[in-house]
Amino acid sequence: MARSARVPMALSAFVDHCARAGHEFVDRPLAEEDAGWQQVIPYVLLQTQDLSQTAVYNRQGNETRLHDLWSAGIGGHINPQDQTGFKESFQTILMSGMIRELNEELTQRPSADKPVFCGIIHETVTDVGRVHLGAVFRILTETPAAYVPGPELCRFQWMNTNQLASLNMELWSCLAMDLLSPN
Repeated sequence: MARSARVPMALSAFVDHCARAGHEFVDRPLAEEDAGWQQVIPYVLLQTQDLSQTAVYNRQGNETRLHDLWSAGIGGHINPQDQTGFKESFQTILMSGMIRELNEELTQRPSADKPVFCGIIHETVTDVGRVHLGAVFRILTETPAAYVPGPELCRFQWMNTNQLASLNMELWSCLAMDLLSPN
């Protein structure tokens, strides 16, 4: 069995699969230790329209297992607060969680730049990866300077996409970049 995967797919296919599998919120400490509960993480990459620049930051937040690694993905757990109605669809919850995470991590961003779902990433190499499933989105922008990071995005910067390999990147960022690669 592969220890990591990146699967391009349409949002409708991902949502349909998750809806058929059933989704529920479980106690997070339990989910962090039990790979039977795959926590879906919206994971958003910011790139310039021509793909020449990608936003990166150095991990320093709550997830200590990722400290000092570089990340190209902004995201986090979907929470019960992302479900405003009892029978809300998984797609609504996913999108609400993604927007909440972007709003928490970025103090300013252009509202015209819309996230587009690209596929999923998963890996069982790291302790973090074995209990999470990444729902990868990309935002393309003409105005990278309009993105203002919050305090969680330590050393946030736009970097030449071709030079990302020179950074000590977290595995999810590598998988997400491979997913987005046209090759």
